[in-house]
Amino acid sequence: MVSISCAFPPVPETPDHIALAEELGYESAWVYDTPALQLDCWMTLALAAVKTQSIRLGPGVLIPSLRHPMVTAAAIATLVGLIGEDRVVVGAGTGFTGRRAMGQKPLSWNDFPTMVSDVQALLRGEDVEIDGKLTRMLHWPGQAPERPIEVPWIMGVNGPRGLRAAADSGCGVFTSRPRPDADYNGIADVVLLGFGTILDDHETVHSQRVIDTAGPGVAVAYHAFLEQGDARLDGFPNAGRFLELANAVPEDSRHLDLHTGHLTELNVIDREVVTGDAMSVTPLTCYGHELPARLERLAEQGITNVAFQPMGDVARELRTFAEAAGIRKSGERGTVT
Repeated sequence: MVSISCAFPPVPETPDHIALAEELGYESAWVYDTPALQLDCWMTLALAAVKTQSIRLGPGVLIPSLRHPMVTAAAIATLVGLIGEDRVVVGAGTGFTGRRAMGQKPLSWNDFPTMVSDVQALLRGEDVEIDGKLTRMLHWPGQAPERPIEVPWIMGVNGPRGLRAAADSGCGVFTSRPRPDADYNGIADVVLLGFGTILDDHETVHSQRVIDTAGPGVAVAYHAFLEQGDARLDGFPNAGRFLELANAVPEDSRHLDLHTGHLTELNVIDREVVTGDAMSVTPLTCYGHELPARLERLAEQGITNVAFQPMGDVARELRTFAEAAGIRKSGERGTVT
């Protein structure tokens, strides 16, 4: 059995979409930390906080290098002050999108765990040495929630090293593609960021609405495998054409062209590559009656929570996915029935 959440790039309508997700019964709402592409995740989460009453909220996933650890700790404390610890969950990652979109490599595993642990230590009220000096959350009573502030953390990891680090630190895992060899032993929460769309009866994977809606999720896989040098890209439809178009862009600005529209729209390169034949890349593109079996297979792979990112007509996508997944409405947590 998997629980059902949702994920959003932070755009002006996102707080209202999160309020709708709560009404439909989604368990949690994750907001991307992608400032080069969309708006600020923390401001978006705060706006969603005042529009909702029960849905869990958090960044999915924040990039620690984008802010001083104290700034991140204060942001988490602000959200906890608005809705309480039991509704806050924090995801952190090395920056596939948040850094790649600015031409930077993801954070090194020599640095990332320390960045996370520094924020966690600050939230516990401990002294942390940053930039050669001790720092601490100095907030007086009434200026912030009392320390320790303890919220669950999820790490955006895929490989064996990341999974071990998550297990050792008591964190959950946030992944966009479960690996066949993934070892989730010792990890209680395994969240899959899932793309796709529920097809209407008259539609196929070749229908233009389906391609426009699920296509950005397909394009993400092309972009990721190219930037990671992953040979699995060769097995994707039109991979040769994608490489031709990507390599035709000057290397120093290629990241700008590749990431334009990332996770929301098909860009110029994507539209020449992403076709109905590529829809199999998105595990959640299917007819409504097929979704429960797909969710069951994901559970068998160790996934405990599916975070569905709606694209296109977001309200339509949230509603049709909730109905197909069989989650309950009226404020109940979104677990597949």
